[in-house]
Amino acid sequence: QVQLVESGGRSVQAGGSLRLSCTTSGRAFSNKAMGWFRQAPGKEREFVAAIRWLGGATRYADFVKGRFTISGDIAKNTVFLQMNSLAPEDTAVYYCAARGTPIVVFTPTMRYDYWGQGTQVTVSS
Repeated sequence: QVQLVESGGRSVQAGGSLRLSCTTSGRAFSNKAMGWFRQAPGKEREFVAAIRWLGGATRYADFVKGRFTISGDIAKNTVFLQMNSLAPEDTAVYYCAARGTPIVVFTPTMRYDYWGQGTQVTVSS
């Protein structure tokens, strides 16, 4: 079984920064890409950012607007999300995901095979 564990979520004031981390453990798998999603209360889960290990390509949601940066270390099966200039609308549970199957087209809507339990980010005004 593959586990993804997120960390780094906490309460922060608007304008502040947070760095989320996610590490995989358990059964070994061929990690093709990792991504971050978020879900705010009463809203559907939405894509935030993703990184493809082969070549290092990244994808971001439009609302990121240069504020967030995804990075990672494939050797450690770890992905990070650096979030700057946080706003109250960034309040959500942030989920990490990993793709273990081959990627045909690297898009924000591609399916992920494994998911973490989420970490809460709360931004106060």
